[in-house]
Amino acid sequence: MSLSIGIVGLPNVGKSSLFTALTKKGGLAANYPFATIDPNVGIVAVPDARLDALAAIDHPAKIVPATVEFVDIAGLVAGASQGEGLGNKFLANIRETDAICEVVRFFSDPNVEHVAHKVDPRSDVDTIKTELILADLGTLERAIPRLEKEARRDKAGAFKLEVAKKVAEGLNEGHRARTLGLSVEEAAAVKDLCLLTMKPMMYIANVDEGSVNVELPEIDGQRPVPISAKIEADLSELDAEDAQMFMEELGIEEGGLARLIRAAYGLLGLQSYFTSGETETRAWTIPVGAKAPQAAGVIHSDFERGFIKAETASFDDYVSLGGEAGCRAAGRLRQEGKDYVVQDGDVMHFKFNV
Repeated sequence: MSLSIGIVGLPNVGKSSLFTALTKKGGLAANYPFATIDPNVGIVAVPDARLDALAAIDHPAKIVPATVEFVDIAGLVAGASQGEGLGNKFLANIRETDAICEVVRFFSDPNVEHVAHKVDPRSDVDTIKTELILADLGTLERAIPRLEKEARRDKAGAFKLEVAKKVAEGLNEGHRARTLGLSVEEAAAVKDLCLLTMKPMMYIANVDEGSVNVELPEIDGQRPVPISAKIEADLSELDAEDAQMFMEELGIEEGGLARLIRAAYGLLGLQSYFTSGETETRAWTIPVGAKAPQAAGVIHSDFERGFIKAETASFDDYVSLGGEAGCRAAGRLRQEGKDYVVQDGDVMHFKFNV
């Protein structure tokens, strides 16, 4: 599965600067860290040092990291849902993303005017929240007349209408759809409406250069990920070795991209497992709690349908014992069946019937 994150924020919060730095827009000569789909979409490789450790053992022809797609839209302003500014027409671009990431301005710079003429992160978050709620209300207002017709035909349509009205009521009270306590069945009933406030929400605090390691207060019930767009822009111009030296000088253990993706995986309940051999060493993204057949299905649906077993070793065993042969000789290569719950970092080889 591929992870897709929509990036939103007010104008002049450093949203597009951060997007440019993280996705290295403008070109990067490397195997597969970046690809451009259209002017405001970038695909980046998920940083994972475990891939290099596996590749050092198996010497594959290629290394394929997991990827994350970032979708950057124009800055939203108060009234965007009614057509103010440029943001409203771009909201459709993030309706099918897995999560929304809001960039919030924490930095101070007299040369960059804040759209509200003051740096107030909580107020900015409230503004974006309001616009997303209003956009969803607009979606529901257009959908409900159609759903009323469907409700007259069958019970499924009636249930969907009931849920849509319940969500609209909650939105009118200022609550995100995701916080309304919908059951699994209720959420599934309105999934095709692609409501923005049903999506998991995370926050990036665009901080001053000296505040990257500062623990910030919670916003909207969670701690934002502190990232300096200025530092990320500087890092994007350096090769890997110089970038590492620069981070060490600043006292930063990892770049903003790694911190952002780790937070996104945590928010969405995702993890990685690996396949590795002479052909390729590759990372695959799956939900936490996925069983072996589901993990196989991420590679190909035939693998899931015809699943027999998964030869599995933990990452630590695979590295310490020198790969698959070493794990087999030490009795650490396990034969796992359909009920096995895949663990983060598992190295797997699937057996299946065609």
